[in-house]
Amino acid sequence: MKLLKPGAGDFWGGLAAMLVALPSAIAFGVTIYSPLGAAYAAQGALAGILGVTALGLIAPALGGTNRLITAPCAPAAAVLSAFAIEFMNGGGKLEATLLMLAMLGLLAGLLQILFGTLRLGRLIEYMPYPVVSGYLSGVGLYIIAGQMPKFLGAPKGAHFWESLAAPGLWKWQSMAVGAVTIAVMLAAPRVTKAVPAAILALLAGVLAYFGLGLSDPALLTLEGNSFVVGSLGGGGGFTDAMGGRWRAMGDVGLDQIKYLAVPALTLAVLLSIDTLKTCVVLDALTRSRHNSNRELIGQGLGNVVSAVVGGIPGAGTMGATLVNISSGAVSRYSGVFEGALALAAFLVLGALISWVPVAALAAILMVIGVRMIDKDSFHFLKQRSTMLDFAVIAAVIATALTVSLIAASGVGIVLAVVLFVREQIGGAIVRRKLGCNETFSKRVRTQEEMEILVASGERGVVVELQGSLFFGTTNQLYTALEPELKTRDYLILDMRRVQSVDVTAAHMLDQVKDMLAERHGFLIFSQLPQNLPSGRDMQQYFDQVGLVRPESPVRVFGELDEALEWVEDRILEEAVCAVGEQEALALNEIELFKGRKAETLAALEQCMDKRSYKAGDKIFARGDSGDELLLIRKGAVRIMLPITAKQSHHLGTFGRGSFFGEMAFLDGDVRSADAVAFSDTELYALSRKTFDSVAEEHKKLALGLMEGLASVLASRLRYTNAELRALES
Repeated sequence: MKLLKPGAGDFWGGLAAMLVALPSAIAFGVTIYSPLGAAYAAQGALAGILGVTALGLIAPALGGTNRLITAPCAPAAAVLSAFAIEFMNGGGKLEATLLMLAMLGLLAGLLQILFGTLRLGRLIEYMPYPVVSGYLSGVGLYIIAGQMPKFLGAPKGAHFWESLAAPGLWKWQSMAVGAVTIAVMLAAPRVTKAVPAAILALLAGVLAYFGLGLSDPALLTLEGNSFVVGSLGGGGGFTDAMGGRWRAMGDVGLDQIKYLAVPALTLAVLLSIDTLKTCVVLDALTRSRHNSNRELIGQGLGNVVSAVVGGIPGAGTMGATLVNISSGAVSRYSGVFEGALALAAFLVLGALISWVPVAALAAILMVIGVRMIDKDSFHFLKQRSTMLDFAVIAAVIATALTVSLIAASGVGIVLAVVLFVREQIGGAIVRRKLGCNETFSKRVRTQEEMEILVASGERGVVVELQGSLFFGTTNQLYTALEPELKTRDYLILDMRRVQSVDVTAAHMLDQVKDMLAERHGFLIFSQLPQNLPSGRDMQQYFDQVGLVRPESPVRVFGELDEALEWVEDRILEEAVCAVGEQEALALNEIELFKGRKAETLAALEQCMDKRSYKAGDKIFARGDSGDELLLIRKGAVRIMLPITAKQSHHLGTFGRGSFFGEMAFLDGDVRSADAVAFSDTELYALSRKTFDSVAEEHKKLALGLMEGLASVLASRLRYTNAELRALES
């Protein structure tokens, strides 16, 4: 992707985005590190700042989306805090927990790089909406539940229900600061959009806290004050802690890696979905296109660097990105500016950050959590057809709140598979079913042959399939085919709209083939897709599973028309029709001239040309001049409409006893299509000039010929109309 030059809009966009992202990142960091103890809240705030810096500098520079802002986000905070609580409750030591949190961010970043390298960017976007909605709503509720004790001022370790049930633990100072923060966060957008609401809310919370400090001097003491973030500590102390943490990696074994596998995969998928959803919205707003796989690689590298320097992971964030766009940003440099300005803000305002009230950060996160809840999902309850989708959302939320976010991710993946199977099973696998006396091939038959096909065509049936043939739809398909197996000799399966076939469906089709073979019938496939969405060639797959063998009663045709023509020929041959004979017809044996006087036909034949063509010879081409009516004495002729230099559309096949070229014969215009000998062919050629000469002496013959042409053309049109009615029904 072309990297645009930075402009003033990129700087101001990066500044505005930093003002939005930094307060949230500090809040997320405090949330993640709070379970480790009150003394680690400051380290959490620092980890949030470092996350903004690392992600801002690395992800935009190496990613694939202009204007995208990457920063720590709510899903990362929820997964990491849940992991920290679970690991500590399982007996994990403090140092080990810090190391595992860092490794979790590192592995998630590496997995994102792997996703991008394997070009899975497009696949992650196709996660079912109910699963994503349920998970994000669960994360929102989880954040609210986790921040409520801090909002109420409850002691460390107090959980949501425990803090709500014990008003004696509440601290009115925390609630007052939190309430002011929430009020400003909600009201600020209605007053001004020049300054982000999160910045105004955080500033209001800080001012409210210092206002309370005027009446309670204890609030203005930083040491041991649980109401504020606390001192961020010297850079050297934090660096030493990080160095010791990474040196401890030598003690990490395979068991720890396995323990991190599921949480890391969960975090990587969530961050990827969050990023790509933001990219899709960004594309729509700016009429651009992002590179999803490159973006995943850039995001992964950003999260790896963030983990290495002690920051928390993140993703492309919607709020900061929208602020960035509205501030005039046009390139990826805006994201780099955002990261650099976050570091500058930390260096300049580090002392002020120490005085940020924990209740104010909790209040900001609670508002973010409420906004993450998908309230529109309740509309799914209005329709019976969407109730299952709401049940999926509710199941993911319930798992997130009662078990863990990691377990909710597993439930979400399972339910995604269930939703796919339900969708495939719910759709009709049979699109259309027509007897071979309702639909016909493009081969033009004589009136006698058509009467035979109408009378005996019920021996064959065309079943057009659609969707996926797999274990979930096999029973539906067999139920649809079973009645045909008792009465039909030829079962044609039109496979053009089939998207996939598994072993279960192939085995069922093999059983269908055996049942037809018992009645000396045939299973016929037409238009087997060569390139399914999975990349599989269906005919090769059928060969591999043994469904198609040279000796089996199975036939495969490239086009439905070819399959129909094969079935029609067999029905006509079994009816002892003269279709298969090789002798050239005499003029009196052609349907147009049956019943005419021998001497009249002899005179006409003297005026007609006899022509022979080898298979593949072109009889005439589109645009050729000519006024001849051509009658087939032997062989077959295909009429093809050229589309490109290498592609033609098959209009029809004319066999022995039929005629073609009647349009130019009647109106004298140029040929409208190509005529090609399908097999060795012998023709009678009657020009309009010759016909007019004969008509002067044999008016009755001329009138009969014209009536015959009209009758045959009308008959063809009637059969076509009947076929169209059958297709529409």
